[in-house]
Amino acid sequence: MPPSDAQHTEHLWELLSEKLRGFLLRRVSDPQVADDLLQETFLRIHQNIGELDDRGPISAWVFRVARNLVVDYYRSNKNERAKPNAGEIALPEAGDNLNSLVAGWLPEMIAALPEPYREAVALYELEGVAQQAIAGRLGLSLSGTKSRIQRGRSKLRKMLLDCCSFEQDRRGNIIDYKRNEPRDCCKDDC
Repeated sequence: MPPSDAQHTEHLWELLSEKLRGFLLRRVSDPQVADDLLQETFLRIHQNIGELDDRGPISAWVFRVARNLVVDYYRSNKNERAKPNAGEIALPEAGDNLNSLVAGWLPEMIAALPEPYREAVALYELEGVAQQAIAGRLGLSLSGTKSRIQRGRSKLRKMLLDCCSFEQDRRGNIIDYKRNEPRDCCKDDC
């Protein structure tokens, strides 16, 4: 008898919930918000798992669901911020940084990297896999893996800078950004 959708969701929870929570915490600084987004991610996974095909890695799909929820979170709170007494959670105010918001764009941008770099950078940056483990997984030497990640990160940086101009504070935190003239780089997220 094949496993039910609930069993699939539970299995994904066991495999990915800790990594996914860390992923969310790097994008939103409030642990309660991260936990809410984690729960919402798994609710959406459960609701849509029957429609999933076997063409790609399921973890990439799970992280894409979470990333989209982070984007939705920032969009909705941007609108709420304009209203008086809008609640406790909002986009960072002047003086705060936008690192989490920009980090939320990374999964989609990593997915757009050329094939030789995409998987190595996604494993390292999004899932926190050690470089030695990535080397084994991809059948590369450790130095080859390090080089692939470094080159992929350089391409990712170029994509970000082609997309937007960033203003940083003296510590390197992003405090403001402006989308460069019409580009289809980060869609409506920035």
